[in-house]
Amino acid sequence: MKSCVSLYSYWKPVRLGQMDQYEVIDTIKKLGIDAVELLMLDDAVPAGETMQSYAKKLYEYARSAGLEVPILSMDSKIYCADPERELGYLCSMVDVASECSIPLMRFDIAYRFLGDEAIKNYKTVIKAVTPYIRRLADYAKEKGVKVISEKHGRIIQDSYRVEELITTVDHENYGYLCDIGNFGGVDEDCATAVSRLLPYICFVHAKDSLERDGMAYDPGRGFSRTRGGKFRRATIFGHGVVPVYQILRSLKASGYEGYISLEYEGMEDTIEAMEIGAENLKRMLLDIEK
Repeated sequence: MKSCVSLYSYWKPVRLGQMDQYEVIDTIKKLGIDAVELLMLDDAVPAGETMQSYAKKLYEYARSAGLEVPILSMDSKIYCADPERELGYLCSMVDVASECSIPLMRFDIAYRFLGDEAIKNYKTVIKAVTPYIRRLADYAKEKGVKVISEKHGRIIQDSYRVEELITTVDHENYGYLCDIGNFGGVDEDCATAVSRLLPYICFVHAKDSLERDGMAYDPGRGFSRTRGGKFRRATIFGHGVVPVYQILRSLKASGYEGYISLEYEGMEDTIEAMEIGAENLKRMLLDIEK
């Protein structure tokens, strides 16, 4: 397995104007990481650039720095008010991935219900998005890119819901990006959840978090509530309660040989947090390979 870092990990210093994405790529290179995950956010595109032109420039810069670019990740939800328009946008980004020889492109499914559903159930979402995902997968296959989705928003975040989505779409060019820590948001044991989805995993986000019992006193800023009422917040990889080493060993035992991409969104100082997280990830990967 190889190490990777998502550009999203540095969103705080980027938003504060302390770094730009090119400086982030330089910083990732200094961490001794193998690859960078390009995450494209609408509000992070510089004036005078399009999402497509900016993605190409970031790709070229990363490759010139000696980093692999295994995935192009989009902040795009296929379950939306205008799925045809969203599909067109995603297809345009597949073109970018294809032109840059990036083998994977990630998109999201749903963050919340639209508000006009007769029944607000995850099955409603799966039914709505399945034909669009199949069309996207068909298009991407022609371009030599595999499309994968991640779980966000709690509607399709539990492992059994993710599995139902994947098996319903049932397309050879559609797979799953597994964030090993996101299951905590729906109170699911992360190691058990990952083990259920091992056959479908094409890419991995390495994330860690702290948890407090829901009956405890509210710890304050930085913590959010899980669906079941626990307190939870993101933290440095290796510092939290997610059984990260156990999960990495499980991935290796399953035959997974892809990238493990650090994704940090905690309260700690980003630069130090990423240095520590990268050290922990690289050490774990080395131990697993012994």
